[in-house]
Amino acid sequence: MANDKLALASWIEEAEKRSLPLCEILIEKNCKSLGLERTELIKNMKDMLDVMESSIQYGLTGIKSRSGLTGGNALKLREALSESARPSILGLNISDAVIFSLAVGEANAAMGRIVAAPTAGASGVLPGALFSLKKNYGLSGEQLAEGLVVAGSIGLVIASRSSISGAIGGCQAECGSAAAMAAGAAVSLLGGTPVQVGNAVAMTIKNMLGLVCDPVAGLVEVPCIKRNAGAVVQAMAAAEMALAGIESFIPPDEAIDAMKEVGDRLPCALKETADGGLAATPTALAWAEAYFSNVKQTKGETK
Repeated sequence: MANDKLALASWIEEAEKRSLPLCEILIEKNCKSLGLERTELIKNMKDMLDVMESSIQYGLTGIKSRSGLTGGNALKLREALSESARPSILGLNISDAVIFSLAVGEANAAMGRIVAAPTAGASGVLPGALFSLKKNYGLSGEQLAEGLVVAGSIGLVIASRSSISGAIGGCQAECGSAAAMAAGAAVSLLGGTPVQVGNAVAMTIKNMLGLVCDPVAGLVEVPCIKRNAGAVVQAMAAAEMALAGIESFIPPDEAIDAMKEVGDRLPCALKETADGGLAATPTALAWAEAYFSNVKQTKGETK
């Protein structure tokens, strides 16, 4: 039936029964659903990865957003870590993931081309994780493309059972979903079992339940960009735990269902309306007033 919800558990069970990596099951299902050969599907994934990589590079130029509110922090962090005599607090892999996530978020805010994975507001999380793994584990483009299929399939389950929209479910539905997608992909890429992929997804969602969507002035900048960086750390932590054999007491599909229930209960003020949370702080309100006054004045001058 069209209204049937997708279930990550069914894919995991099939992979276990057939003794196949989860990515192979998902590639097979995506090819069938889309009417593509494997080579075509992988090429499409590589095309998206090229856009992701370009958005990282664009963000690392230090680009500023149109509003002037954000920009330059990805470059600042990369330079600070390269010049510092102390070891990175996070370690190379997580530091790279944070830098790349910030870069994509800043590219998005500067109207650069990005891949909405699953949304523009959460677009930095997945490329942050994937390209950090590529750099630090020597993964090939083919492997990364396979990981992207896993991530996208996880996103399909979340969209089916809950939501990937901040306006519907809060930022748990955007950055939370992106982090779950990244965590599952990371486990798959590093040789984890199908069950471990599911555990990574569940643990990520559990750790991000209730995250509100409260963009200052309604712009996808503050706190969205730095929230991407925080989400990618959650993703990597969940992947690390899952690969070590740590299990989630709550199964992934149930965690996703819980995310929907929490999102439904969130007030509208905390779901992308900029009426609550950080968007309603004195600093945010003062900046928004000044920004929109300037926009109005500029428009008047150009008439």
